Amino acid sequence: MLARILSTDFPRSRVLAVLLVVLLLALAFAPFVFPGVKALNVAAKVLVFVVLVASFDLLLGYTGIVSFAHTMFFGIGAYGVAIAFTRFGPTWGALFTGIAGALALSFVLALAIGLFSLRVRAIFFSMITLAVAAAFQTLASQLSEITGGEDGLTFKVPEVLSPSFALAEQPLFGVTLDGRLVCYYLLFVVALVLFLALLRIVNSPFGRVLQAIRENEFRAEAIGYRVVVFRTLSSILSALFATLAGAMLALWLRYNGPDTSLSFEIMLDVLLIVVIGGMGTVYGAALGAGLFVVAQSYLQDLLRLGSEAASGLPWLAALLSPDRWLLWLGVLFVLSVYYFPTGVVGRLRAASTQHKLMQGKRT
Repeated sequence: MLARILSTDFPRSRVLAVLLVVLLLALAFAPFVFPGVKALNVAAKVLVFVVLVASFDLLLGYTGIVSFAHTMFFGIGAYGVAIAFTRFGPTWGALFTGIAGALALSFVLALAIGLFSLRVRAIFFSMITLAVAAAFQTLASQLSEITGGEDGLTFKVPEVLSPSFALAEQPLFGVTLDGRLVCYYLLFVVALVLFLALLRIVNSPFGRVLQAIRENEFRAEAIGYRVVVFRTLSSILSALFATLAGAMLALWLRYNGPDTSLSFEIMLDVLLIVVIGGMGTVYGAALGAGLFVVAQSYLQDLLRLGSEAASGLPWLAALLSPDRWLLWLGVLFVLSVYYFPTGVVGRLRAASTQHKLMQGKRT
């Protein structure tokens, strides 16, 4: 059963398998193991980014397409939920209507981009997607009657998902069982299902064709595959998964605005996570998202502790100032690329293969 779900794409590394299990358990029991509002928000953000980054890896890692419009589809999903709840009220019908509308819009836009732009080569296609994403962000900021403009939209969610909802009167292991907990586990289940679906897609015959196109587009065309069709389908699938990730974010935050889901900084974060985790590996999206989001959320706290501990050395305390967290995040990224040029997953799999070869020679 497990082989059917994973399409035989197992971690192929004991260390990687352990890390994935640890991440899964950490996310599954985060509300109980890491109490506090901030820890729960970080865990929810990891779930959202796992889906978002894995969907982008379908484009970049498996098809070889560099698109800067991915956050546009992410924002469409978030705005779809936000507008639906604002217009129709906090009902499940509004949620499904918003998601359905967002998926339909993303499908049309992804199809249009695929048909008109995927015939363009390399950097020219990337520039087109960047222009489309910038235009959509400007449009979202200006249509204030629909999107709330720069202020965004704050909305209510179904009562069972709201913090005021009490699932039980008594806490469980010190954790209050409220609607926020229900919302988190809804995101957890959705993220797990979408992650497994992406894993299945990339290891299906369709995914193998995408990898063939990535390796040699002309050879894939020569043996009978319509490259434009497969690249367009990949673009559409990636956009739909990104839209669902945006819906997850809006549902958790109960707010959405241009800077929340459409900013170019999110696109940069996605690119960094793909490189850190390893391109062309859905597992890398999960590990990369976990490492990056946790580092981004807690690096300032660690630097603050380090600065206080080094108070006797003014130059070191100044260097470890929490205000320089972006500098240290950049240093960590450079080091990760230097020591893990193929990403964490690629490095672990290569080390595991080398270890098996050494064992084979000894025997």
